Amino acid sequence: MKELISLFTSAIVFGSVILFGATGEILTEKSGNLNLGVPGIMYLGGIAGLVSAFFYEASAAHPVPFVAVLISLLCAFAAAALGGLIFSFLTISLRANQNVTGLTLTIFGSGVANFFGGSLNKLAGGVGQISVSVASSGYRAVTPLSKMGPVGELLFSYGFLAYLAVIVAIAVQLFLNRSRAGLNLRAVGENPGTADAAGIDVTKNKYLATCIGAGISGLGGLYYVMDYTKGTWANDGTIEGLGWLAVALVIFATWRSVNAIWGAYLFGLLFWVYLYIPGLARSTIELFKMLPYLVTIAVLIIVSLRNRKENQPPASLGLAYFREER
Repeated sequence: MKELISLFTSAIVFGSVILFGATGEILTEKSGNLNLGVPGIMYLGGIAGLVSAFFYEASAAHPVPFVAVLISLLCAFAAAALGGLIFSFLTISLRANQNVTGLTLTIFGSGVANFFGGSLNKLAGGVGQISVSVASSGYRAVTPLSKMGPVGELLFSYGFLAYLAVIVAIAVQLFLNRSRAGLNLRAVGENPGTADAAGIDVTKNKYLATCIGAGISGLGGLYYVMDYTKGTWANDGTIEGLGWLAVALVIFATWRSVNAIWGAYLFGLLFWVYLYIPGLARSTIELFKMLPYLVTIAVLIIVSLRNRKENQPPASLGLAYFREER
C-alpha cells in the first residue's frame, strides 16, 4: 500500500510539471501558433525563479517565504513569457518558420538556463550548494490534512503549485469555451482570414495567447526546480524531457486542457512505474520510459481514424497569416 501511494504521489508531482507545460501550449496552439519551444520555455521559467530567489535570500537579512515565493513566481512567469514574445516576434511579425523557431527556442532556453545555472552553482560554492531554502520551503509547504492517513497523503501532500496547475487548466478550458475572448481566439486559430474580416485583431490575439501560454508553461519549470529538486540546479536534461512530454500531452488531450489533467497524471504514472516493478533489466527500463510517447502515438492514430472535427487541431495551426493574401 505504501509503495502504491508513493507511485501515485510521484505521478502527481511529475504530472503537475507536465500539466503546466501542456496547458500553456494548448492556449498557444488554439491561436494557430505551433510553439515547439516548450522545453526551452520551461528551462527559462525554472532558472529565472531560482536566480531571483537566490539573490533575494542572499540580500535580505531575514527573507520572508511569501516574498521569496512571489518574486520567484513573477520572475519565472515573466522570463517564460519573454520567450513567448521572442517566438511571437519571429513567427508573427517576421514570418519565420514556426517549427524551426520553436526548436531553436528550445536550444536557446536550455543553453541560457544551464549557463546561468552553472554560474549560480559556482557562485554558491559548487553543485548542490545553492541555498534558496526559504523560497523552496514556501513552495513545498503542505497542509496538516496530509497527515490524515493514506488518503490525506495522496491528496494533500503537495505544494500549492500542484493545485494551481489544475486550477489553471480548468480556467483555460472555461476561457476557451465560455468567454467571448476565448471564442475569438479559437476563431483566429481556425480561420484567421475570416476572423480578421469579422473585426477580430488576429495579431493581438496570437501575441497574447503565445506569451501568456508561454508564461504558464514556464511555471512547470519553476515547479520542478523549487519543489521536486528542492531549490537546486542540475544539468541532467530532465526539464527538457518533461517539456517534450508536455508537447505530446497536447495531442493526447486533443487540445482540451481539462483532458490534460488526467493525461498528465497518467504520463507521470507511466514515467515512474518501472521503479515499482522488481527485476527489470536496464533495456526494459528504457522501454518503459517510452510508454507515454507510445500512448500518444496510439491516441493520434485513433483520433485520425475517427476524424471527428472536435478532436482535431486548429485548422490554421502552424500556418502564418498574411492579411495581404486573404
